[in-house]
Amino acid sequence: MKLRFTIRAAAELDEILSYIDDRSPQGALHVKKRIHAVIGLLLQHPGAGRPTVRGMRRVVAYPYPYLIFYRATEQEIVIHGIRHSARKPARQ
Repeated sequence: MKLRFTIRAAAELDEILSYIDDRSPQGALHVKKRIHAVIGLLLQHPGAGRPTVRGMRRVVAYPYPYLIFYRATEQEIVIHGIRHSARKPARQ
């Protein structure tokens, strides 16, 4: 199964990790590893996330409060967004 990030999702992940890295490089490494581990699990179990209103699914990168929004098809998983759970959703 293929994995693809939208440009927006890649930018959000970069922004999250840069923000944390400015305060704690070690913390940023932990968050990055956990987000990538959760995405790796999605490749094995694409239906693991909870369905959302717009036909996407979301999963939490527990124990960190980051939500990963994605769509899964038979061929690929597309990451559409990553955000802190305390932030309001972006208007589209």
